[in-house]
Amino acid sequence: MKLYYSKGACSLSPHIVLHEAGLAHTAILASTKTHQLEDGTDYYTINPLGYVPVLELEDGTRLTEGPAIVQYLADLVPEKVLAPANGTLERYKLQARLNFIGTELHKSFSPLFNPATPAEYKAMVTERLLSRLAYADKMLAGKSYVMGNHFTVADAYLFTVTNWAAVVKVDISDLANLAAFRARVAARPAVQAAMKVEGLI
Repeated sequence: MKLYYSKGACSLSPHIVLHEAGLAHTAILASTKTHQLEDGTDYYTINPLGYVPVLELEDGTRLTEGPAIVQYLADLVPEKVLAPANGTLERYKLQARLNFIGTELHKSFSPLFNPATPAEYKAMVTERLLSRLAYADKMLAGKSYVMGNHFTVADAYLFTVTNWAAVVKVDISDLANLAAFRARVAARPAVQAAMKVEGLI
C-alpha cells in the first residue's frame, strides 16, 4: 500500500494507524502547496481535489478521505481492535466521533491556516473552535482515549487535529483532559514512528 501524505496534515492520522496496525506501506510526500510529488508527478493525477490523504491499494485502487481510510485499515487487522466490529452500536459511536472531529474540529481549523482569512472572521472561528475543543476535553473526562480505555482510529485523528492548535496559536493549555490525552498518544511508539517519518520529531 501507498499513503500519500503532507507533513503534519490530516494524513498523519492514517499514517499513525498504518504503524499501529503494523501494515507494510510506502509513505509518499505530496506537497499541498506545490501539488507535486518529489519526483515531479502532478498530484492532481493522484487526487483531482489535490488534498491528502490518499491510500493506494496493491491493485491500484485509491481510497480518499481520512475517516474512511482509517476504518478500512482497522478492518484489515481486526485483532488489533483499532475500531469496533462493523454493524455494532460501538462502531456507530466511533463513526460519530470521527464525524465530530472531522466537521467540528478539522474544518474549523481550516480558515485559521489561510492568510487571506479576515482577522474578524478568524476571531469568530477561534471562539467556536475553542467551544468544540472544550467539548472534546469533557468527552475525555475519566477516559484514557476517545472511546474509553483502548486506543482506536479516533484517537489518531483527534491527536492529529489538535496538533494544529500550536501552529495557528490557539491556546488549549487549560484543557487538562485533552493535554493528558495528547501526551498519552504522543508517547505511543507507532505515533512516534509516523511523526519521525514526517519529520515532525
